[in-house]
Amino acid sequence: MYQNIAILFAFAFVYSLVAGRLEHTPVAGALVFTVFGLAVGPAGLSWLTLDVHAQSLRILAELTLALVLFTDAANADLRVLKLNYAIPERLLAIGLPLTILLGTGAATLLFPTLGINPCALLATMLAPTDAALGKAVVSNPAVPPPIREGLNVESGLNDGICVPVLLILLELATEPTGGSWELVLGHFVEEIGIGFVVGAGLAFVGVRALRFAAEHGWTTAVWQQLPAVALAFTAFAATQTLGGSGFIACFVGGLVAGGLARQQEQKHEVLLAAEGAGDIFALLTWVLFGAAVIGQALGQLSWEVLAYAVLSLTAIRMVPVWVALAGTGIRADGRLFLGWFGPRGLASIVFAIIVLDASLPGSETLTAAVAWTVILSIVAHGLTASPLADAFARRTGAVRTGIP
Repeated sequence: MYQNIAILFAFAFVYSLVAGRLEHTPVAGALVFTVFGLAVGPAGLSWLTLDVHAQSLRILAELTLALVLFTDAANADLRVLKLNYAIPERLLAIGLPLTILLGTGAATLLFPTLGINPCALLATMLAPTDAALGKAVVSNPAVPPPIREGLNVESGLNDGICVPVLLILLELATEPTGGSWELVLGHFVEEIGIGFVVGAGLAFVGVRALRFAAEHGWTTAVWQQLPAVALAFTAFAATQTLGGSGFIACFVGGLVAGGLARQQEQKHEVLLAAEGAGDIFALLTWVLFGAAVIGQALGQLSWEVLAYAVLSLTAIRMVPVWVALAGTGIRADGRLFLGWFGPRGLASIVFAIIVLDASLPGSETLTAAVAWTVILSIVAHGLTASPLADAFARRTGAVRTGIP
């Protein structure tokens, strides 16, 4: 155990020294983490001794997603969203459901022995996007703001929206009585309701208490960095204890906390430590993904898995985006740009670990499909983010100025 801890945090220290330098290269951090995990895991040097079914791995994955959901939702700038709501609204309300439906249909054709529920689970696991893998796009000021904000808001909210879909599909798959819709829906509504009430309530009380303490000088600059992390984990664990969905609690709690913030700058300062903690948790999750999951996925590659991975990153994502943006006035190249930059990352990995831990029939196939989709996404989106963003920015600039 101590050897694993030493290796993981020594790597985290070394990466922190060069993180800024790597952000200006096509090499995404997720690619570095995953390759390192593969190299030191059982398929490589065997320095890390891991069990992919271990409870500790699931807990790490759940806490990572909980923190990411809270910070992403809290960071959503509702004022900017009001000004540029058309793109994320259509991507989330139309594009996301179409992506899940199209992904389910493709999985049914390629994996006919799995059944409709596992195929829907696979599509749901791969529906969320990860803006961190396309940071060169969402942080490039030359890319038109509606495009940047559309991708950023979409990736920040779609994982939270996919959580209830994943939960109800898992309930149907694991219900011992055969998955009665009435029983499952009742349990589902109960989980969502508890998560909503606990998440919103804790966020409201927490933000009010933090504001009161700051106004009266009861806290310090150092301790003001911790409440967001503590609030996210409290909401998750308390809701899970009460029988609700901790993920829903973190997502709703983040939205409430972000909405109560008086200024975007103050909100960013409070959330900075939570974002840093999220980065550390994400790093560890990516390394463990490379060590524990990819090693197994290497031996489970088939043409069906590879075909689904390619389809997931292209047609399954791009066709719904094209349909969702119809009538918005966005040019064809803009729709293709938005459709291509739907990288799969952390949320898909965490979902996969949760589904794998449930020991469903065909879970190895599901894990392999997710793993290979994420692997291809890390490479393809990491290498194309900067050049395509620059090319698109030049083209849109030329169009706006009338240059052919």
